[in-house]
Amino acid sequence: MNNLDLYTKDKENYLPTFNRFPLAFIKGKGSRLWDANGKEYIDLLAGIAVTNVGHCHPKVVSAVQKQAAELMHISNFFVTPQQVALSELLVKISGLDRVFLTNSGAESVEGAIKIARRYAHKHGLGGKIISMQNSFHGRTLATIATGQEKYQQGFGPIPTGFAQVPFNDLSAVEAAIDKETSAVIVEPIQGEGGVVPAEKAYLEGLRNLCDEKGILLIFDEIQCGIGRTGKWFAKDHFGVQPDIMTLAKGLGGGAPIGAILCNDKVANAIEFGDHGTTFGGNPLVAASAIATIEVINEEHLCKRATETSEWLRGKLAELIAKHDELVDVRGVGLMLGIIMKSEAKPVVLRLLEEGVVANATAGNILRLVPALNISRDELNLFLEKLDAVLSETKISA
Repeated sequence: MNNLDLYTKDKENYLPTFNRFPLAFIKGKGSRLWDANGKEYIDLLAGIAVTNVGHCHPKVVSAVQKQAAELMHISNFFVTPQQVALSELLVKISGLDRVFLTNSGAESVEGAIKIARRYAHKHGLGGKIISMQNSFHGRTLATIATGQEKYQQGFGPIPTGFAQVPFNDLSAVEAAIDKETSAVIVEPIQGEGGVVPAEKAYLEGLRNLCDEKGILLIFDEIQCGIGRTGKWFAKDHFGVQPDIMTLAKGLGGGAPIGAILCNDKVANAIEFGDHGTTFGGNPLVAASAIATIEVINEEHLCKRATETSEWLRGKLAELIAKHDELVDVRGVGLMLGIIMKSEAKPVVLRLLEEGVVANATAGNILRLVPALNISRDELNLFLEKLDAVLSETKISA
């Protein structure tokens, strides 16, 4: 079946939650994709910051194949070597003390909210969660309560116990804290909000403020974690350690897995039965995550992401000087947003026609979150295509 056949079949059967492109991808390798018509693409989206080691990395594929032939799932009533090994790895690279494995980012944030409230209630506090404007923490009812208002429309009543304040505004957070507050949740780099990094002094201030008030600091590193920014976690750029951290996306190399990490202070408030999961951290996805972390470590992909980012920023600066449509580039490592004067979606569509997969977010931001091991040759092809697209009258006018 070709792209159109598959697109048509999808529209007949799938719930219309996605306004999909009329493309069906059937194969991936590294930073390349092939659609059902046989056309090849350079992938700068990586499944939205998921395939951090590229599509079908041999080590990840081998780990999944081997594990699938041995044991894919067992109840969390029991221990598996893969879950033990993954938890140990995450504790080691994060500096946090405890791990709970989940299936997704939204589930990780939901769990973090529950854990924070459990801690707060044991210390005589309320359960209010303070989040930031333009944040994105998922699509469940609780996570849209922490996120952008546009995602809440038509889904009321929205769960209570949530408040929002402006991002990078410490005084606004301080003013919102009261005896009902249990935690502050923040993305060190807002992804869906437009690839906007937090200020170092802001995160340091949040850490001090939470300590003073006896409440918890939650970092959502679902998009910016697992080497994406050139360090294992974005928090490592700021030197600020949260009480709870949520992960997903890049953790499994494409397998659906997430995690909640916390310190012992938080862990000590949790009792048997307070939380659970059927599939979270099963042997199959845990094996994929272990292989992914090992690839990032063995191939020095954090360092490579930093070096590639510095090179790419230099090349983008040349395009910014050449095209009035481009304003600036922001972000950290290989989590970059090119700020445009007008909507980014038309550029995304033209790039797709030219065989480049990118993404528009927050209206005028062209988001680039490629695999950490993408080659400079592949990025040069993207730069050439972007230059050509921006040179078209209908784009640059």
